[in-house]
Amino acid sequence: MDIQGLDYNTQRTSLHLPEYGREIQQMVEQCKQLPNREDRQRMAEEIVAVMGRLVPQKRKAAEYQQKLWDHLAMISQFELDIDWPFDIQQVQQQIAGPQTVPYSNGGNAVRHYGKILVETIEKLKEMPAGDERDELVRLVANQMKRDLYTFGHGPASNERVANDLAQMTDGAVQLDLSTFKFEPIEIAAPVKAKKKRK
Repeated sequence: MDIQGLDYNTQRTSLHLPEYGREIQQMVEQCKQLPNREDRQRMAEEIVAVMGRLVPQKRKAAEYQQKLWDHLAMISQFELDIDWPFDIQQVQQQIAGPQTVPYSNGGNAVRHYGKILVETIEKLKEMPAGDERDELVRLVANQMKRDLYTFGHGPASNERVANDLAQMTDGAVQLDLSTFKFEPIEIAAPVKAKKKRK
């Protein structure tokens, strides 16, 4: 349906700062199109005055005028060619946002064991046989079982821990389940709510 003079918000351009409304944005667009720089400057000052009247409760806030001019710069998408009374470079940097921090999951296929445990298993591959290695195998195997139980990735069976450990160490560590004893996992009983007496 196309009725002349009737348009919907979905058909209009999106608002850059919705709190000021479409009228302010239209005023800024008109200001950008003025050919004379002095006229643009005068109109920009008037727009800032109108913006200040729209939000009177914040007039007493520190740096209120600078905030209005920053908002004017954002509404105009930094395309308004005037003499800015305040530096708008900082606002441009804020809008750009921080650089994304690269996050590496390391390609760990068994994330439920955690990065530290996987790194420890990597060290197990290189360790020579002995009491120190046997103790580390015991600690790692028990932690693997706790992690499986805690994070619920299938059954936390002794066989699964032995298979995962053998697979992750490329066969360097083979648990003999007939002699290896896992520590019992303590399960906390659910807390029952007390019944209220009448």
